[in-house]
Amino acid sequence: MQTHDLLLALARDGEAFADVCADADLGAPVPSCPGWTVADLVYHLGEVHHFWRTIVAEQRDGWEGYERPDRPTDGELIRWYRDGLAALRETLAAADPAQPNWTWSTDRTAGFVIRRMAHEAAIHRWDAEQAAGRDTGVEPHLASDGIDEFLMWFADEPKEGQPAPGGSVHLHCGDVPGEWTVRMNAEGTYDIERAHAKGDCAIRGSASDILLALWRRRPASTVDVVGDADVAARFLAYPALE
Repeated sequence: MQTHDLLLALARDGEAFADVCADADLGAPVPSCPGWTVADLVYHLGEVHHFWRTIVAEQRDGWEGYERPDRPTDGELIRWYRDGLAALRETLAAADPAQPNWTWSTDRTAGFVIRRMAHEAAIHRWDAEQAAGRDTGVEPHLASDGIDEFLMWFADEPKEGQPAPGGSVHLHCGDVPGEWTVRMNAEGTYDIERAHAKGDCAIRGSASDILLALWRRRPASTVDVVGDADVAARFLAYPALE
């Protein structure tokens, strides 16, 4: 997706997140984030926005010295979040995507942050909806880009004690363009082929369902698994996601 599209997605899902949380019980549990309440989720996303706004606006070359904001009272939480979202959007819209700044990835640019913030908002908007008894999924084109981002930056970070998939996995979106085949190499990272290819197993479904299954927000039963189901199960269970 282009930077403009990602910024629009951040605005859409970031505001939708606030609307859902404003109507919800802030003390309600978030099923997809065990141990968290809606209020915890609002503070988390607002603090994430504060962190990355600081990194990009100041073009920091490291995270050291960052100070986490105080948590507002529940009565002030939604307004604080909305103000922070607006400030983040302003900072990211003004930044050159090629601008150098620290990130935890090997892509140390503002463009990485813009993409990450769009997907962070989409997944947490879905989390908030679950707490409120709603479920509208992730916009399909954003979800397809989210699958690509997940495969690049999250899929090969292993969960302690979790065995590697031991085979190749083909992912195929059924509603929008998006196909990937991933194979683990000798270094323990994935080689990603963005094309149609046969894998030991295939994971097929809507882009939203695949993305949510990758983030372990939905069970594997919500997507179609063809071929070696054990490889698919190990692939989905492998990332740490912490």
